[in-house]
Amino acid sequence: MNHRAVRELVSPLSDTPETEMHALLRKPLPSVAAPAWTGSALGTVVQSLPDGRFVVEPQQCGTPWHCPRAASCLLQPGIGDVVLVAGPQRDQLFLIAVVTQADPSQSQLVADGDLTIRSRRGGVSLQASAFALRADKATVDITDMAYRGAEVRVTTLVARFVGRTLETVLDRLSLLTRSSFRLTEEVEQVRAGQIDMQASESLRLHAKNTFVTSQALVKIDAEQIHMG
Repeated sequence: MNHRAVRELVSPLSDTPETEMHALLRKPLPSVAAPAWTGSALGTVVQSLPDGRFVVEPQQCGTPWHCPRAASCLLQPGIGDVVLVAGPQRDQLFLIAVVTQADPSQSQLVADGDLTIRSRRGGVSLQASAFALRADKATVDITDMAYRGAEVRVTTLVARFVGRTLETVLDRLSLLTRSSFRLTEEVEQVRAGQIDMQASESLRLHAKNTFVTSQALVKIDAEQIHMG
């Protein structure tokens, strides 16, 4: 046997491992089939889109879902929240519930239109350590209202009160105004232990009939007194 024949016999055997390795490297990886769709799945919110949809990454890997929020899901989803999505097929899904919040210290109830909270037979109670109400316009229609509190502060540019009867019981009343105008069509009565009235410029009393009476003393003191 000559050297050429020896090389022909040995060469295929020596190249076999490298050939198999290159063949394995060129071989495509087997595709992982998506699990069968069961109608609902859990995922994590990774993005909020401007059109109101949310990008949800499946927990079992796969292509992210673009899901609109269902009308029944009033809790606004946040980034990092674990949510439940459901739908008849993978390309028609809705975000129906927030399962776990990434930041449970802040929650928002969001509705696209008017929102009404109604109890047919009971009442509605709001309890919180702090309460804030913000609106461009508000209307409160209550038949009977009772308020109890330690302190009330009201800051407004214009306040108007229209009613039939006003009753106020106070220990002390302080009123500071730049100008004051009061009009009483019928009777105005004042009962006080002492009355002190002081004007820096002038004081005028005018009526069709004026009566000034005293049980003990009437004193008029001025530089000039004009009567008649």
